[in-house]
Amino acid sequence: MRKVVIIILAVVLLGGGGYWAYRVFCPECADTGPLVLYGNVDIRQVNLAFKDSERIRDVLVEEGDEVEGGQKLAQLKTQRLESQIKALQAGVEAQKYVVIQLENGSRPEEIQQALAEERQALAERNLTKRTFDRQSRLLKSGANSPQDRDDALAQYDVAKAKYQVAVQNRILMEKGARWEEIASAKASLNKLEADLDVLKVQLAESALYAPTKAVVRSRNLEPGDMASPQSPVFTLGIMDPKWVRTYVPENKLGLIKPGMRGYAVADSWPDKRFEGWVGFISSTAEFTPRSVETPELRTSLVYEVRLNVHDPENVLRLGMPVTVRFDSEAAPAAQTADGN
Repeated sequence: MRKVVIIILAVVLLGGGGYWAYRVFCPECADTGPLVLYGNVDIRQVNLAFKDSERIRDVLVEEGDEVEGGQKLAQLKTQRLESQIKALQAGVEAQKYVVIQLENGSRPEEIQQALAEERQALAERNLTKRTFDRQSRLLKSGANSPQDRDDALAQYDVAKAKYQVAVQNRILMEKGARWEEIASAKASLNKLEADLDVLKVQLAESALYAPTKAVVRSRNLEPGDMASPQSPVFTLGIMDPKWVRTYVPENKLGLIKPGMRGYAVADSWPDKRFEGWVGFISSTAEFTPRSVETPELRTSLVYEVRLNVHDPENVLRLGMPVTVRFDSEAAPAAQTADGN
């Protein structure tokens, strides 16, 4: 009986030693099943801040709330901005009428008025001309002084100048505004309209909206706080897709390809599979990080792999440890951003 026990023990020891040598000297031969990796859940985060500095009027969501893309989250005070918009709108309207006035030119009544002023100036010129001629004849006969003649000449020169002014004014009325004046007025109008558009954009940006479906991870400012581009109001965690950061050893890197399908399993839901695909494979090797708990990988060189996973129910949490499995027989499949 003792010999039988000794023989059994010898067989067990030999078998155990052979299996140990097999695992040590040919580890790639031992693992023939589906590839299994270990990692942690990571979540893309978005820090939302207002573009302009102003006091916050309303904060509409709480920490932990799920928000949809385009949902309004917070609002700045807008009284000052609305007043500036009204003032600029009035300036735009006024400049529009200036452009219309220049393009339409002078009214017929204005041209008739210019013609009347021209006739009046002509009459005054003719009158002063006759007065000057009379004073010249009287001077020759000695009936007046040279001063009287000079005064009449001066009045005649002034009347001639006024007549020329009236003629040119009538010509300008008939021709209307120069094209340069119209272009300058239009440029001024365009500038005012551009300034108004800037204020309207600022008014639209006084409200903060969710860029996509997400969960509010932190609410950093409250109504009455001064918002600024450097102070995020919210930190949002994008709910879907999430990704798992894991590491593959160098001797199994050939088993992973971009787009390859896999799934993650969390300890809290061992029967639930979170389907996904390989979205990133690092091109640089690194030593195994401490977060990877498998002892056989502690001293290995590994490559980072990210598995994008769908979590529509939002049960996976940041940093949660998960197990990643791949079907060794499944062909890699190209994936789009939405996983279709």
